[in-house]
Amino acid sequence: MTKFIKNLNLHINILNEQKKELNSKITLFSDIIIKTFENNGKLMVIGNGGSAADAQHLTTELTVRMSKNRIALPALALTTDTSALTAISNDYNFNKVFSRQVEALGNSEDLLLSISTSGNSENVYQAIKVAKKKNIKTISLLGGNGGKVKNISDEYFIVKEKNPSRVQEIHIIFYHNMCQIIEDYFYKKK
Repeated sequence: MTKFIKNLNLHINILNEQKKELNSKITLFSDIIIKTFENNGKLMVIGNGGSAADAQHLTTELTVRMSKNRIALPALALTTDTSALTAISNDYNFNKVFSRQVEALGNSEDLLLSISTSGNSENVYQAIKVAKKKNIKTISLLGGNGGKVKNISDEYFIVKEKNPSRVQEIHIIFYHNMCQIIEDYFYKKK
């Protein structure tokens, strides 16, 4: 059996084993995000590496569109401002790269979505701690056993797999379906 077939089988197994949880958590996260937007809040998304790319991908689906023309939704990836990222890392340290932005940009009606394949990224953890101080609700997409991030997130979904690539691929399935639910909701409202 080729590595590719093994990876496909692993995806199928994860999806089958976590199907009910995927359904309930995608619905829950969608509802939380819709309520945030309905209450004039914004969605801030954070993550490192491939999860940083996912933060940008997810927020673009919401600010632009997936497949339907509807209102632009206020979603912001805190992974994209190179001046802020480098200045914070240089002047403070990399562990504050997201928390400093949450401190500056976040309000109590907002929502912070964290993406971490391990759940142990210190900069993600620190951002959630700052969000909590500002009464910002937190949700997280995680992998493995959820790490320390699951312990401080208001809500979370964990892909029960340790391989970061497999975790990220399931995260994409998760947030694409979540964004579709959100888009359908706002499309019907126009």
